[in-house]
Amino acid sequence: MALEIQVDNIKCGGCANTIRTKLEQAFEAPVSVDIEQGVVRIDSTEEQRQEIVARLASLGYPETGTAEGIEAATAKAKSFVSCAIGRMSGTDND
Repeated sequence: MALEIQVDNIKCGGCANTIRTKLEQAFEAPVSVDIEQGVVRIDSTEEQRQEIVARLASLGYPETGTAEGIEAATAKAKSFVSCAIGRMSGTDND
């Protein structure tokens, strides 16, 4: 079953590469990222959804509408670093 999770802070192919790499390693499932829509799709179960959402948030890509104030600012900073790492370690599909 494919889960779709709307997330904040996806800006480029580096972000998408980091998300794909980290989620595929953690959950051993295919992952796709729609940069323009800010949607992460992963072949998983609804039971794993919260674990996936928590992993995305730890990378700086919280589920849309869940981070506010300092938490949102922290997520943006994490996503900036995550994006840079993704650009260095994989293909940037801007």
